[in-house]
Amino acid sequence: MEAEKILKVCLIGCGRAGMIHARNYKNKIENARITAVADAVEEAAKAAAEELGVEKCFSDYKEILSDPEIDAVIVVAPTNLHKQIVIDCAAAGKHIFCEKPMAMTVEECDEMIAACDRHKVKLQIGFMRRFDASFREAKRLVEEGAIGELVQIHSNTRGPSKPRPWMYDIKKSNGILAEVNSHDIDAVRWMAGSDIETVYAVAGNFRNPEAEADYPDYYDSVLMSGILKSGVHFCIDGAAYVQYGYDSKMELIGTKGKIQVGRSEKEHVHCTTVEQGTATPFVNSWMTLFIDAYLAEDTSFVNAVLNDTPVEVSGVDGRMAVATVEAGNRSITEKEIIKVR
Repeated sequence: MEAEKILKVCLIGCGRAGMIHARNYKNKIENARITAVADAVEEAAKAAAEELGVEKCFSDYKEILSDPEIDAVIVVAPTNLHKQIVIDCAAAGKHIFCEKPMAMTVEECDEMIAACDRHKVKLQIGFMRRFDASFREAKRLVEEGAIGELVQIHSNTRGPSKPRPWMYDIKKSNGILAEVNSHDIDAVRWMAGSDIETVYAVAGNFRNPEAEADYPDYYDSVLMSGILKSGVHFCIDGAAYVQYGYDSKMELIGTKGKIQVGRSEKEHVHCTTVEQGTATPFVNSWMTLFIDAYLAEDTSFVNAVLNDTPVEVSGVDGRMAVATVEAGNRSITEKEIIKVR
C-alpha cells in the first residue's frame, strides 16, 4: 500500500502572520507539515524553529531551494521581496503560498505568475476573507439572488496599531490601500464577480504627524470609491492606528435587500452596570477575528497541491488587487478618476 503523501513546507518570513500559518502546518492540517523556516533576522528564524520543533533553520531562503524534501513554501516576507522569492522558488519546483500584498507593482505580479506557469507550480495568494465562514455565506446569498441584483458594496478595514516606521514610505509599503485594504479590494471583486474598472480616492495623515516632514505622501486614512465592470458601485474606507480595535465589515446592497457581514464584538456578551452602562469588548486583532479563515485557506492550498486542482485564490486575483492599489494611489496624488489596468 502506497504511503500517504505529506506535503513538506518551509516558512519564509517568521513574523506574526507567518507564524499563524506555521502553527497551522505544525499539527492542524492533515497531510502537511512545517519542516523548515527561513528569516533574514537570524534570531526570528531560531525562535520560530524552536517553537515549531523543526531542525531546518536558515537566515537565507535560497538555502532551501535545492532541498528535495521541501515541497512548498509560505512567503510572508516584506512585500518588496516577494517577486524574487517567488521566482526563485518556482524555478526550484516549489509550490507557493504568497501572502498579500502579492507584490509592489503589476509588472512584478506578471513576472511571478509567468514564472509559476512556466515551472508548473501552484501559486495561491493569501486573501483569507474568502475562507471566512460568514463571508462565504454572504457570497452564497449574493449568488443565489437573495438580495436581488447587486447594486453597491461598502467595505472597511481599520487597524488599531501604530504603523511601523517603514510603512511611512509609500515607495516601500504602497500605503494603507495595500497594507490594510488589499483584503477589501479582493473581497469587493470576489463578491461582485467582476473586476474593478475605475477608482477615485482621497487620503490624509491624521494620526501620525511625526511622519509628515520626511514622508509628506504618507496617509493613515483613505476613502476609495469606484465602479466595477459589471456596473456595481463600491466604496472602501481604510485607516491605521484607530486604536479602538480591529474593525472589518462589509455591506452588500441589492435591488431587494442587503447583507451585512463581519463583526466587531470580541464576544457575544453585553455587560450592563450602573457605573458604566452597557459595555461590549471590541475585536482587537485580525489575528483572532480570522483565525479559522487562516486555517481554511492553508488547508485549501494543501489540497490544491496534493490533488493537483486549481487554487481558490490565484495570482491573477493578487495582481488585480495590486493594480487597484496602484490606481488608488495615483488617484490620491493626481486627484483624478483612474482606470485600473
